[in-house]
Amino acid sequence: MPLRWSSKRIEVIEVINELLNHPLIGGRYFFPQIGNLDDPFWIDCGDAKLACSYHELDPQAKTLVHFHGNGEIVDDYLGSFVKQILDCGCNCLLVEYRGYGRSTGQAELGRMLEDVRTIIERLGRKPESLIFFGRSVGSLFALEAARLYPQASGLILESGIADVLERLLLRVEPAELGVEEQEFSTAIQHRFAHQQVLRDYCGALLVMHAQHDDLVEVEHGEKLYAWGGEPKALKIFPFGDHNSILFANFEEYFAQIKGFVGRL
Repeated sequence: MPLRWSSKRIEVIEVINELLNHPLIGGRYFFPQIGNLDDPFWIDCGDAKLACSYHELDPQAKTLVHFHGNGEIVDDYLGSFVKQILDCGCNCLLVEYRGYGRSTGQAELGRMLEDVRTIIERLGRKPESLIFFGRSVGSLFALEAARLYPQASGLILESGIADVLERLLLRVEPAELGVEEQEFSTAIQHRFAHQQVLRDYCGALLVMHAQHDDLVEVEHGEKLYAWGGEPKALKIFPFGDHNSILFANFEEYFAQIKGFVGRL
């Protein structure tokens, strides 16, 4: 049973984050690309500066905070993606990770999770005006944002990961990290207690997944949806796979987002 979000839990998280910073996890799990973003919206995280991109439609409008997938960078979402989000009536922050794009630092999972609070604080908006959007590995950070700010207005998980332990064990062995298998399992389940996060989250939830996702199976999306409270919506796309879900379903993809935002 996951621990509740107490001060003891926070201490446990800090310890586990150090484990998640192990270079084997960063080296095997993340695939950072270099970007050429002009005039970034810089976010100072102390030991790293994140080269994000902020697009404002109306300072009073809701702001969608987008966490992209692995092997992607902010540059990939400039243009049509931002236009579609602005057309939904939202401002848009495209978050860049440390070590990705023009950001400094190294891709280390524990520190990337710790950056989430700084990113949201840098926006200076009330949580009730925010919509968190996580694609693929970005779902980890969107869910972290929802854990920190459960009063956020909306949460969108596209091709999201329900079972983080399963994904990590595909690329690392606990013994390589200097821990026992059971110890590692317990630590990851405590740190990524997504079922508990979604139970505590107060806002609306939209889960989108491709039926034929070949990297993160559709069962992950179905679990995330099942764990969420009301109001919630699930869209399983019949076309495309993990990396083509957006382009194979372009109109319906953004129709789902627009409808979701319109109901908030």
